Amino acid sequence: MDYSIGTLVLIPAIAVAAPLLVRALGRWVAIPLVVFEILLGIALGPALLGWIQPDDFAAFLSDFGLAMLFFLAGYEIDFRTTRGRPLTRAALGWLISLVAGIGVATLLAPDLPGAAFIGVALTSTALGTIMPMLRDSGDLRTPFGVAVMAIGAVGEFAPLLAISLFLSGRSPIVAALVLVAFALVAGAAIWFAARGAGRGFHRVITATLHTSGQFGVRLVVLVLVALVSLSLVLDLDMLLGAFTAGVLARLLLAGAPRRDVEVIEGKIEGLGYGFLVPIFFIVTGVAFDVEALVTDPGALLLIPVFLVLLLVVRGIPSVLAAPSGSRRRDLAATALFGATGLPIIVAVTAIGVESGDLPSGIAAALVGAGMLSVLCFPILGLLLRRRPPDASADEPRTETPVPAQD
Repeated sequence: MDYSIGTLVLIPAIAVAAPLLVRALGRWVAIPLVVFEILLGIALGPALLGWIQPDDFAAFLSDFGLAMLFFLAGYEIDFRTTRGRPLTRAALGWLISLVAGIGVATLLAPDLPGAAFIGVALTSTALGTIMPMLRDSGDLRTPFGVAVMAIGAVGEFAPLLAISLFLSGRSPIVAALVLVAFALVAGAAIWFAARGAGRGFHRVITATLHTSGQFGVRLVVLVLVALVSLSLVLDLDMLLGAFTAGVLARLLLAGAPRRDVEVIEGKIEGLGYGFLVPIFFIVTGVAFDVEALVTDPGALLLIPVFLVLLLVVRGIPSVLAAPSGSRRRDLAATALFGATGLPIIVAVTAIGVESGDLPSGIAAALVGAGMLSVLCFPILGLLLRRRPPDASADEPRTETPVPAQD
């Protein structure tokens, strides 16, 4: 496997520097951590300084980081709070986004395959990216946070289904049969876990919690690798398996002593956000095809176009899932968080370029717009969520879980 010593050292160095920059600038402006990870990756990558060169080992770890990002997103979703109105409205909003996205994409890429790739990319929401921001800001368990969580869950899972059904290169019938096979295996595992199949592990989890055994962490990693492997064997997108693994892992740990679950969650988050996930965002910056944009002025001009389309196609329909009686500031923040997308855009465009259905310039413009959405939209959303001085009558920012709305 190809690797570079400089890359091995500089990527962790960026991962260490990024939180320090967030902390240093946090007294003036709240900038999401991924902003610095992506920008530093671009600065030190081939596009500018050239100190970090893409290699096989970094690409492998980046893929694993992307899988971990989707795993953590699936794990964080609490269907008890998102079911009912938030999830139903979020699904309706995504369907509107899909129709609007493909409709607009046909103007940019008249051929059907290219329009499908662009349309699906425009319907994504980066739940795994915005969830840590919502947690850090204290919004995750508020009605606003629950609505955004529902939007993100649909905005990550539904595009993955669309990729597997329509963008895999197989006929829709064959793709549907393969997807059903995956759903049967994963659904059976989730059903058994929901009925308490994991309770037999709880004593072992407790006994090895602070030993070298670490059974709970190893069990979670096994679930992730097993479902990702199943996705790859069935020639589905691995992110579908990673997202489903997060849901399954949460059910397997349900019923274990709360203190033990919190310790395991801390260790998994440490593995994900402390090691693997930053590598994905840094490598995304390193591998960003700046040359494709510079040599194609038309593609460069598409970046602001796609950024606006993300807000219109994905952001505006996301407002349907906002809590009843939301302030206009919160509605705007909901649209901004819903329009934040990068991981699925990276995955979709990579498939499109590899299949020859999507020009590299348009793909780079889509990824560039996704990067800008991550850089800008959450910051604006969090600024809108900040209470004005006279907002005593506004929605309380409580951390208490919100009951489901049926």
